[in-house]
Amino acid sequence: MRDTRRAHALVIHPRDNVAVVLYDLAPGTEVETVVRGRRSHITVRERIPAYHKFALLRIRRGGRVVKYGEAIGEATANICPGAHVHVHNVQSRRVRPREG
Repeated sequence: MRDTRRAHALVIHPRDNVAVVLYDLAPGTEVETVVRGRRSHITVRERIPAYHKFALLRIRRGGRVVKYGEAIGEATANICPGAHVHVHNVQSRRVRPREG
């Protein structure tokens, strides 16, 4: 059965395309966010651990992941709204893995 309780998440800056959950969320949980005074509801697609990010909108592979109003990484895969945003689908813009 889906968890339909509303859970709040933090959108730090109006330009952000990710939000931070305030506690562990199960797939199917509807999350309420507020950006520039406008309420939005997104259903998370997968388990999101507390203090991790989820996408507010679609982020294409190669697109910027924006938190704090600044690009913090680049998507290594297409990311759907409500999907977990973490090291499995984001590469840091500051630190690149060494080749070789």
